[in-house]
Amino acid sequence: MNIHEYQARELFEKFGVATTRGAVASTPDEAVAVAQGLGTKEFVVKAQIHAGGRGKGTFQNGFKGGVHITDSVEKVRELAGQMLGQVLVTHQTGPEGKLVSKVLIAEPATIAKELYFAILLDRASGAPVIIASTEGGVDIEHVAEHTPEKIFREPIHPTLGLQAFQTRKIAKALGLTGKQITAASKLFSAMFKLFLARDCSQIEVNPLVITKTGELLALDAKFNFDDNALYRQPEILALRDKSEEDPREVAASEFSLNYIGLDGNIACLVNGAGLAMATMDIIQHAGGKPANFLDVGGGASKDQVTAAFKIILSDPNVQGILVNIFGGIMDCNIIATGILAAAKETALSIPLVVRLEGNNVEAGKKTLAESGLAVISANDLDDAAKKIVAAVKKAA
Repeated sequence: MNIHEYQARELFEKFGVATTRGAVASTPDEAVAVAQGLGTKEFVVKAQIHAGGRGKGTFQNGFKGGVHITDSVEKVRELAGQMLGQVLVTHQTGPEGKLVSKVLIAEPATIAKELYFAILLDRASGAPVIIASTEGGVDIEHVAEHTPEKIFREPIHPTLGLQAFQTRKIAKALGLTGKQITAASKLFSAMFKLFLARDCSQIEVNPLVITKTGELLALDAKFNFDDNALYRQPEILALRDKSEEDPREVAASEFSLNYIGLDGNIACLVNGAGLAMATMDIIQHAGGKPANFLDVGGGASKDQVTAAFKIILSDPNVQGILVNIFGGIMDCNIIATGILAAAKETALSIPLVVRLEGNNVEAGKKTLAESGLAVISANDLDDAAKKIVAAVKKAA
């Protein structure tokens, strides 16, 4: 789950991470009220969407840039009016862009130096790791490709946590000196406390800035949270903005389905993430292109299968469906019943290939065979991929 920049700033303030003052607005009048409340000479107006590259983005109405600095309260109103209710396109949104429904109004920082700081969950070690660089303000991928020597990594012990000597070590690696090291240690410790307390999988601050007066401030942040821990994070779950997400993924989450939309034309319905990945690969190998990742889990019900079909068919690019089920815990006959119910309820008119294996598979195959519906049965995964690719080409 992702959150907006203004929500990240609210978390920073709660956990004592130094940042600039600001607040969010949903209308031009609210933006003016926030600006007047700040009492500064200049104001930053930033479009709020779940995507980077906002400053270099372009609105579909032709207005350039999702980040502007102005010294006029009335200009704040004008900028907010040009952003709110408009679609912003950046290199991360794709050509469809994202609708801006909120803007952040904040005091600007007089930046002397931009740094990069992130806490990530290192899957290899199963523990957090800090990544820092003196090259802030640009994509860390660019730094890794062109100047990897400027990236500093500091692993964090999973039980001891971030130690004081490590915060000083990171600060010195970033070129900080004197009182800045003390400020950085405080900021890094607060950030790690936030990382643990809110079950984060990533906190990326880019840029972390040194101001001309020597202050250290976290200006912009990207958060990711462990979806499996959201049940114990009601405060974080309340920050979810479903309008920023693929509506198919939102619908899937309501039925405890794992769905990610892709740009192909052959939909997959599979139980198990590993099997789903293998199914996508073999479709590609057979000459097709997967339209989604969809894992119904180890014990899907008839209602979940029906919901999965409806989500799949909401994608206009889908021209065929491959169901690949290995029944360990799951009963293949229950899946077969769910498939038939879904096919009837959705008036399925595109090719459907089903491969069943495992628990009660013979009953499942019999249910499909006696249904009278045009379901193509497959013996194994390779056979299933070849059949769905051929069926889609024939129907085209």
